Amino acid sequence: MSFLTSLVVSGSALDAERLRVDLASANLANAHSTRTPEGGPYRRRDPVFAAVPVGGPFASELGRAIRAVEIQRIAVDPRPPREVFDPSHPDADERGIVKLPNVQVIEEMVNLQNAARSYEANLMAIRSGRQMAERALRLGRIG
Repeated sequence: MSFLTSLVVSGSALDAERLRVDLASANLANAHSTRTPEGGPYRRRDPVFAAVPVGGPFASELGRAIRAVEIQRIAVDPRPPREVFDPSHPDADERGIVKLPNVQVIEEMVNLQNAARSYEANLMAIRSGRQMAERALRLGRIG
């Protein structure tokens, strides 16, 4: 695998993890939003990733095994909204039930932590690749 290929793979993973952090942050920010432009409570969103081959049409057999991350879409969580009895809430129905977003704060915090760790791991892979390339250049100058 070339240095540039490793950058493509790790760079695509950094983009994917940044999106995951953005969506988890938006989910947390809207954990109590009962009104949205679409109507009803906010619905939790998750990224959907796919592994895609790296390389052109003449990639080697090994090259076809190397995969980058592609963001396929942003999925809306199908779980129903939480229903809470609160007749004083402005969005309560005639029975006093308020529909709240299907966001679980602990789940989002775990998503944030996992995304941060994955982001860090990919940064380390980029740094290691850069260091190896620099060492190879130094060896070329010496000889």
